[in-house]
Amino acid sequence: MADDGSAQSTAVWPLPKFHFEVKWDANVMSFQEVSGLDVQSEEIKYRHGDSPVFSVIKMPGMKKYGNVTMKKGIFKGDNKFWDWLNEIKMNTIKRVPVTISLLDETGAPTMVWTLENAWPTKIQGTDLKSEGNEVAVESIEIVHEGLTIANG
Repeated sequence: MADDGSAQSTAVWPLPKFHFEVKWDANVMSFQEVSGLDVQSEEIKYRHGDSPVFSVIKMPGMKKYGNVTMKKGIFKGDNKFWDWLNEIKMNTIKRVPVTISLLDETGAPTMVWTLENAWPTKIQGTDLKSEGNEVAVESIEIVHEGLTIANG
């Protein structure tokens, strides 16, 4: 009798990255691609003058978050990106939480990235080609003030 894999441990295989969802505030949006979920700790270099070692000490500094880029197909009458960008007025912008969830085969979130106080900094429309046969895709680049990750 063939093994159907039901007795196999769930920790054997890494999660596939193609099943995910994105929530902006309370709205669920569909995207083709999400990139830029990174955080970096800047290094501080220091050396005091009477140090017997002729090299610097490196210490962790402030955290630096990358901008997140999201790409999706263009649909007739869908102007959510542009509406959000047009809300920027004289140093005021609607900042929203953005939640990106990697889903398992049942649709339950297994890994969740939450962006705090996110707002758009750049929107890029699709390129147009008279001989192309691809879907029209637009992208939005958003900045945020913090990234938290929940895994489990």
